[in-house]
Amino acid sequence: MVGTSSVSQPDGPLKGVKVLDWTIWQFGPVSTSMMGDMGADVIKIESLDGDPGRGLARASNLRMDLGEGRVAYFEALNRNKRSLAVNLKTEEGLKVVHELVKDADVFVQNFRSGVAERLGVGYDTLSEINPKLIYGSANGYGPDGPDAGQPSFDGCGQARSGLMMSATEDYQEYPTRVTQGVSDQIGGIMLCQGILAALVSRGIRGVGQKVETSHLSANMWLQGLGISMSLLQGGVNFASYSRDSPTNPLSNTYNGSDGKSIVMMHLQPDRYWAPLMKEMGLEQFIEDERFVDMSARAENAPAIVKILDERFATKTVAEWDKLFRDSETDFIYALVQSIEELSDDIQVQSNNYITHFDHPVLGDVQMCNHPNIYSETPAGIWKEAPEVGQDTEEILIENLGYDWDDIGRLQSAGAIL
Repeated sequence: MVGTSSVSQPDGPLKGVKVLDWTIWQFGPVSTSMMGDMGADVIKIESLDGDPGRGLARASNLRMDLGEGRVAYFEALNRNKRSLAVNLKTEEGLKVVHELVKDADVFVQNFRSGVAERLGVGYDTLSEINPKLIYGSANGYGPDGPDAGQPSFDGCGQARSGLMMSATEDYQEYPTRVTQGVSDQIGGIMLCQGILAALVSRGIRGVGQKVETSHLSANMWLQGLGISMSLLQGGVNFASYSRDSPTNPLSNTYNGSDGKSIVMMHLQPDRYWAPLMKEMGLEQFIEDERFVDMSARAENAPAIVKILDERFATKTVAEWDKLFRDSETDFIYALVQSIEELSDDIQVQSNNYITHFDHPVLGDVQMCNHPNIYSETPAGIWKEAPEVGQDTEEILIENLGYDWDDIGRLQSAGAIL
């Protein structure tokens, strides 16, 4: 099998697909970087001063400056793209984009509702130029309703969708915000999925269409199982997990003697109760009437959690890992890892989930790889994130047939860098 890893040239499942990427920050660029990973020719359309993500100084505790004018935030979100710096507020700049649309397959934008239309790159305008165009649009709260035009960033999506409360335990004074722009990330993934579905539909029906997703919809779908189960029961609250009094103590988190954690995930706990007690040296509790089945354990959860806490604290999580692996029973569990530990994880390494990439400026770097493995059309990282307007002349000459006189004229008009 051909795995996902750095590749010298794009040869993924979207090779031959042309994408115009008019997106900023994280939400939109996630979707187009995934398409770039899959081999699409992604042209990032930027203003003359570039995507604002290029200027981000910090993300949580991480400094973004990598040196040589490179920013970690932008590098991670805009690999496998070419950059066209163009001023859409000029007639000449808008004409360049309209000409590129003529043979493009996809156009993606994530600006507030109405911005694209005001600048002449809304769906109605571009679909007249190219009726087979797939137009991806992302915003905060959806295309309709009183808040359709409201601005949104990651935390807003988490808050409005219920995700923050899903990550918050009852005892906390303030809701928990999940780190790393997870709202933007799932939004970008869902936008990419919608665009790919529209491309398949176009191949069958021969027509383009507009695909819209939002922070609100994507984050609701991230919690879709819980939301739907709640709605099916009249909208009852889906409570956060209680570690000290869980419904199922065999689906819970415990600490080893080294302070590290292990997550047990036995969703059919009656099958695993006796084998687990035996392996952990707690045979005396197998027939204990307080714990005899799932219902009894739920009623007496604090007691069994206390017993398991005390027993887990007698070994390191690595020792528990070895014990469970050597058992005849396939226990369902995982060691809790930090992001920093992922690059040393043998499963991550074996599947190239983190890959090396030879960056022309930064040298050998590691990046999170494309998440899917394709047996015949490998995806991966083949190009670094571009500098502002790095590929403008190349795109105008090779894609549109412009000459150097045309480029000079556009520069004089302030339409391109």
